[in-house]
Amino acid sequence: MKVSSPKIPLTPEEKLNLKKCKIKLHEIADMDIMNLSQCLQSSFERANYLRGLAQFQTVPSIGPKVAKRLVDLGYYSLQEVKTEEGADLINRLEERIGYWEDPCLEDSFRCIVHHANHPESNKSWFDFTPDRKSYREQYGYPTTRPTIAWYEKKKNTNN
Repeated sequence: MKVSSPKIPLTPEEKLNLKKCKIKLHEIADMDIMNLSQCLQSSFERANYLRGLAQFQTVPSIGPKVAKRLVDLGYYSLQEVKTEEGADLINRLEERIGYWEDPCLEDSFRCIVHHANHPESNKSWFDFTPDRKSYREQYGYPTTRPTIAWYEKKKNTNN
């Protein structure tokens, strides 16, 4: 099976440093933060950020944009999301950014939490759509949910 490389925003210097350390992009997800920091010649925080992006992209069907949304919430590893709920993650994100996201992002968050607890799983984000729909039908959304949708936000920023 081909191992895919994560898409992470490395500087040219960081790319060169990884090459000097003989580290491939797909290895970053499993690296010790201190070792990664030393190899990149970067701060611990920067190494943690990059490893988080890489680690979330190890989950089937999860790409760099979804990984970044989770890191933006302050999660940097699959271990950290093990006890979370996809619905809670999306609720917190939407409150933080001020608009509601595409419902598929909640499916993706549910997928990541699932994989944190079942690393051998091959499920993709779309396998969690029925769970989300059922949950939202039963519990709805928080009363504090923003009223602006992601597509309205994009339309307003393009004007």
